[in-house]
Amino acid sequence: MEKYPVVNGIRIPLSEDRRIFTPIDRASYKWKREYNKRTAVERVNSRIDQVFGFENHTIRGIKKMTVRCGLALCVMLAMALGRIKEKQAQNMRSLVCAV
Repeated sequence: MEKYPVVNGIRIPLSEDRRIFTPIDRASYKWKREYNKRTAVERVNSRIDQVFGFENHTIRGIKKMTVRCGLALCVMLAMALGRIKEKQAQNMRSLVCAV
């Protein structure tokens, strides 16, 4: 059963445009929590694109790209873990500070 949001008294199916008609009300606290998660993911995606060089890549094949992206994420996690172990948690997200 598909949910229909009511817009000015007219029922419009959610499948019409999921970007506009979302299942979570945009004015709710739940929307704000979910949207904050989205912005955190976008920061990670931006770092992968710009810092790790995936924006202008020459990789061919989904398997190779999957491996390279996985390695980039592992490096990011390893750097964060290293900062925490060296009692530098405030620099956990930094790429330029020495450990």
